[in-house]
Amino acid sequence: MKKIGIFYGSTTGTTKEVAEQIADCLGVDEADVHDVASTAPSAVGDYDVLVIGASTWDAGDLQDDMATFLDGVQSLDLRGKEVAIFGCGDDSMRDTFCNSVGEIYHKLHATHPDFIGPFNNEGFEYNHSESDVKGMIVGLCIDNVNHADETLSRIREWCADIKQEIC
Repeated sequence: MKKIGIFYGSTTGTTKEVAEQIADCLGVDEADVHDVASTAPSAVGDYDVLVIGASTWDAGDLQDDMATFLDGVQSLDLRGKEVAIFGCGDDSMRDTFCNSVGEIYHKLHATHPDFIGPFNNEGFEYNHSESDVKGMIVGLCIDNVNHADETLSRIREWCADIKQEIC
C-alpha cells in the first residue's frame, strides 16, 4: 500500500477542513496530514503519494504558507511520486477561480512527479482559472462560499478517483 501524505496551506481554516475531509475519505492517519506553515519541505520524501492543497487569495495568489513551502519543494526531485492537487476558491472571483490548483501544478511540474486526480469544474461559473491547463482541470476545486452543499460529494468523488489511480 502506498503511503499518502496530505499537505495544506490554510489561512482561515477552510482548506484545513477540506484536507481533513480528504484524509477521512482516503483513510489517511491524522499524523500524515501536514499544515505547511509548520512542516519542512523535505517531509514530502516520506510519502509515495502527495495530496497538496491551498486556497487562492487576492488577485489569484497562492496562500502564503504554501508559496513558501513550494519554494523548498521545488529543489527536490519528485520522480516516482504521485501528486494530487486540491484548492479552495470562490467562483465569484471570475478571473482567478481556484488559481492555487494551477499554481501548485506549475511550481511542481519541474520536479517531475506523476500528476494524478484531474477533476471537472462542472457547476462552477467563472471566466478563467489557472487550474485549467490545456483544457484539463488539474485538480479538485472547492468553493465553500457559493457551493458548500457540493463540497463533500465532490471530495468523495475525487477521492474515489484517486484510490483508483494509486492502486
